[in-house]
Amino acid sequence: MFSEKDKIQIEKRGSLIETVELQIQNFKKGFPFLQIKNAASVGDGIIRLNSDELNKRIALYEKRVAQNTKPLKFIPASGAASRMFKALFEGLELFEKNIQENKITTGNNAVKEFAEKLDKFAFATELKTVIKNKNQELNTKNKIDFLLNKNGLNYGTLPKGLLKFHRYKNGARTPFEEHLVEGAKYAKDKTGKAKLHFTVSPEHQPEFEKLLTKIKKSYENELAVSFDISFSQQKPSTDTIAVDLNNEPFRENDRNLVFRPGGHGALIENLNDLDADVIFIKNIDNVVPDRLKKPTIDYKKALAGVLLKNQEKLFLYQKELNEKHPAALNHAFLAAASNFLENTLNTKPAKNQYYTEKEELYHYLKEKYNRPLRVCGMVKNEGEPGGGPFWAKNSDDTISLQVVESSQIDPESVYQQKIVKNATHFNPVDLVCAIKNYKGEKYNLTEFTDPATGFISKKSKDGKELKAQELPGLWNGAMSNWNTLFVEVPIETFNPVKTVNDLLRDQHL
Repeated sequence: MFSEKDKIQIEKRGSLIETVELQIQNFKKGFPFLQIKNAASVGDGIIRLNSDELNKRIALYEKRVAQNTKPLKFIPASGAASRMFKALFEGLELFEKNIQENKITTGNNAVKEFAEKLDKFAFATELKTVIKNKNQELNTKNKIDFLLNKNGLNYGTLPKGLLKFHRYKNGARTPFEEHLVEGAKYAKDKTGKAKLHFTVSPEHQPEFEKLLTKIKKSYENELAVSFDISFSQQKPSTDTIAVDLNNEPFRENDRNLVFRPGGHGALIENLNDLDADVIFIKNIDNVVPDRLKKPTIDYKKALAGVLLKNQEKLFLYQKELNEKHPAALNHAFLAAASNFLENTLNTKPAKNQYYTEKEELYHYLKEKYNRPLRVCGMVKNEGEPGGGPFWAKNSDDTISLQVVESSQIDPESVYQQKIVKNATHFNPVDLVCAIKNYKGEKYNLTEFTDPATGFISKKSKDGKELKAQELPGLWNGAMSNWNTLFVEVPIETFNPVKTVNDLLRDQHL
């Protein structure tokens, strides 16, 4: 399938020929749908903390940090924010076709709302200054044009992390800055250092670094913290090959192979390069102003407390299973370990999975205990698109808690869609992770993914259709084989910005 020239191109990217060949087989065979067994709910896979439990988990986390547990905050911040402005780009296209403004604003409600409520946005003053300095009228077309394009604020190509989201008395803050402030409240170690890691696109990293240089010292003084901020980029080796509609490698005019970014699942490699005892994961656009941060801070600490409390017991079982011969473990220990795995760590054996021999059970438990641990916050479902918490069947026929995207579930199955319809909670991407074993040794996180949970979509390049492949998502397929706990978190902690007009919601004003 590949020429010598192809092989050189693949190897230069840091990819393996075998991996690329497997990706092409995925195109040909397709990815199987995940078989969900039930939606997780409170009392059946989702933990609900009462006020006393909440305070105890917060206290446990704070105590452990004081004892030298080292936290870190991981924020995927790659990519342009162009999807945020889809409606505005469409409106601008209509203007550029010389259609009358009143027809556009009535035909595109998002454009009308944006233009009429411009003064409420944190970037309004800066935008109006640019328009004035260009000696242009403050009309709807110019408001959009100078917001999106290089002749103005260039928001159409910047990443979300660098857009002005929230207004304060002393200026406006970007999501990047909000994450620094938030991270200082719960991701600070006992020495007062807050470590945050952002994954960014190569073309955007200089702008992030420029902003950091500008604001770092003032935030450190204001928050009584020292920041340790690092950046990484999605690795070229995690890009996936594109194919044509006949599943043959898609090629440029010069016959070079075409590779595309593998989606956020590729960031498991970036996460794997980090070293911390507790890692918080949160999307770049899910931030709120200071007046609304307390629930987020409290629940972030509480999720970490839930993780540490359960990790203590997990480590006790892990140590025994790793350091003792099966013959030295009595039935009472194995029964207790099985119970904790099934009823707390939420991994249940298949119905026909009976371990009649002690050694069989020992090896099963040892494998399941020697895995990373994550606690995922879940909010009540209020109709947001995206994944959710389910009990799902794994490749080894065990049943466990999984974050499942809608694209992973068979749309033609009445039974599967009925389960989806009855789901009570939604995944807000609110994770706390532990990536080390009882000895403090890091796991190789790439060993705990499920390669069969990728996704295929149709795209185009230079006017030609192609098929693209995304790797298993960071919090679903890429963490499929982790031990998992779900905890209900309040809806107040979930405030994403998917469109520019989401910034007009009360939570962002």
